[in-house]
Amino acid sequence: MDMLEDLETLQFEYGIQEEDRSWLYLLGRSHGLMTKACAHAAFFCKLLHNLRKSLQKKQTSRCRLAGLREDTPDDDALKVGIIGGGHLGKQLAHTLLQLVPIPADSLRISTRRPEALDEFKKLGIQCFYHNSSLVEWANVIFLCCLPSQLSNICVEIQTSLGKACTVYSFVAAVPLPRLKLLLNHTNVLRPQYQCVEDLASIWGANKEITAALQDPVILQATCPYSPAGGIILNIKWLEGVFYAAINVCTEKDMPHSQVLHLLNELFLSKRFEACEKDRVSFQKFQAQDFVSKAYAKNLSRKRPFPWFDLTAVQLKETPFSQYLSHSTTFQDNLTHLYCDSFGITLTKEQEPEVSTGFSSQ
Repeated sequence: MDMLEDLETLQFEYGIQEEDRSWLYLLGRSHGLMTKACAHAAFFCKLLHNLRKSLQKKQTSRCRLAGLREDTPDDDALKVGIIGGGHLGKQLAHTLLQLVPIPADSLRISTRRPEALDEFKKLGIQCFYHNSSLVEWANVIFLCCLPSQLSNICVEIQTSLGKACTVYSFVAAVPLPRLKLLLNHTNVLRPQYQCVEDLASIWGANKEITAALQDPVILQATCPYSPAGGIILNIKWLEGVFYAAINVCTEKDMPHSQVLHLLNELFLSKRFEACEKDRVSFQKFQAQDFVSKAYAKNLSRKRPFPWFDLTAVQLKETPFSQYLSHSTTFQDNLTHLYCDSFGITLTKEQEPEVSTGFSSQ
């Protein structure tokens, strides 16, 4: 597309009649939505990747102390499956490969036309058409199919879904309660986005998503709390991300006290350092941030957290809802963590305006 940039007659807009040009904003909106969706999916995979690495280290230490056989590093590597090989599925695959980065042997794609994915096969990615076997293998499944295809896909995969497998849906037309019913599964994430009327022109329409996410302006606009760019994420998605991380630990039967320590390390460790330097107090995560005070009071240190229904987390108020909405210190920390994970460090002047998202009710 860069080669065609200055050739006016070959631009998409050239042949459009003047009376139809008012609809061109939809092109930017579509690209902005896809950019933001891929960025959030990559951030989620980065967190799970780092979480599983930390769990692997702890497991290795325990095995050494007990004189047991250590698992190989690949035993707990994050395995990601994509169902759907259309435009979104391809863009997502490129984003995960380049920006997480997920190794080619840890990413697989199931699509009705695997022969159309030669570019990924050349990279060593397995591309086939067998949704149930993909689901049996993966830790995270991204649904990048059409709404009309979803029911049949859910019938195919629901009996193969492991309890700990996270299903991440990009099928915007199908709400969470319906997804839960179709999949017979509660470990489901579905980001929701809202576009404002005056959409910013930062998104463009021709830039590859992996390249766009290296642009500091665009990356900051994809931050979970940022309203920049005119596309707003429902922050209930972020609650789902945290509880999904806790479920990964619960599946490993990890005591909740260790889970809290791990979450503090992953999300807040850099903030601790900054606060200690500035001699400012900073609140670490506690059990009552995620479960009710009554439940937390009766939770012994060695007991794991309960298993959380991610669909309920994203549809109802949770103990973590207030924390996410009102802790500006955490919002600031998460913004820095998010940008750092993509290799861009924010200065104080670059910190974006914060939004608490929109209501899904």
